[in-house]
This record gives sequence, C-alpha cells and structure tokens, in this order.
Amino acid sequence: MSLLRLALLAACLSGPVAQAEGLDSARQAELDNLLRQDCGSCHGLRLTGGLGPPLTREALAGKPRDSLIATVRHGRPGTAMPGWEGLLGEQDIAWLIDRLTEGNPQ
Repeated sequence: MSLLRLALLAACLSGPVAQAEGLDSARQAELDNLLRQDCGSCHGLRLTGGLGPPLTREALAGKPRDSLIATVRHGRPGTAMPGWEGLLGEQDIAWLIDRLTEGNPQ
C-alpha cells in the first residue's frame, strides 16, 4: 500500500466517528447525563419535543450528521438553542449526535 493511501486511511479512521468512540466510559456517562438533563430541559425528558423539537432517531433521520454537529456546536440564532462549543469538544459533540441518531438514550 502506498504511503499516500496509508495517510488517507489514517485520516479516515481518525475522523469524527473514530474520535467519538475514543471517549472513556466516565465521559460517556457525563454526556449521557447532559443529554437527559440539559438537552431534556428543552427537548423534553424523553427527547420527544418540548420548547425544542424532538431529538428522536425518527426525527433526526435523513438529517446530515455534519449539520447536526454544527447545530450543537453553534446553536440556532433566533431560537432558545445555545451553542455548546465553549463547553463541549468535537469528540463530545460527535458522540452526542451519534448517540441520538442511534436512538439513545431511550
């Protein structure tokens, strides 16, 4: 395999999904709590909607992952959705989005 191909493969494997998987279990538990408490305060305790729209797997289906990540990172101007960029890292945000699009937490 050429050096270029190895570099490209390494870049793909270190993208958002691979990085999100690298979170330790303690951080994952903290983020799960954030989903239930902080996100749930606006999106409903079951994330089925409230002040904010539902964050269920069905509601997020078909929405581009990058767009969802950008929404969490920067928020939605003119709405109650704040940007979390100052409090959450790229890995954290990717993990949260992956968790939601997989249908968790339930």
